[in-house]
Amino acid sequence: MKYFYSHVLEIESLIYELDKMDLSKDEKYHLAQLIDANIHNHVLDIVLSELSEEDKIIFLKHLNADQHDKAWQHIQEKIEKIEEKIINAVEDLKKTLHKDIKMSQKLKRLQS
Repeated sequence: MKYFYSHVLEIESLIYELDKMDLSKDEKYHLAQLIDANIHNHVLDIVLSELSEEDKIIFLKHLNADQHDKAWQHIQEKIEKIEEKIINAVEDLKKTLHKDIKMSQKLKRLQS
């Protein structure tokens, strides 16, 4: 799915780790959806915590209208170094998710 921040993030490394796990296609899809939702909620939290009430309304209107370019432009104008903030926060989240995936892989191997 395309989001207003899609051009600055990659999650393929997480999907690659999921592909290495012994999971059904449905399980991988479900986990990929959870990862996507987790990252999306994390980014929204970062953005909304930095905006004024008025700017939140404008931003959310753009998102609701599926105007991702306008949403991105708006937050770039209103939040200093927003791209850097999003990248750093999501990289930290991805590290945690990678650790969780690796731990799950180890546990699965031990159970086998």
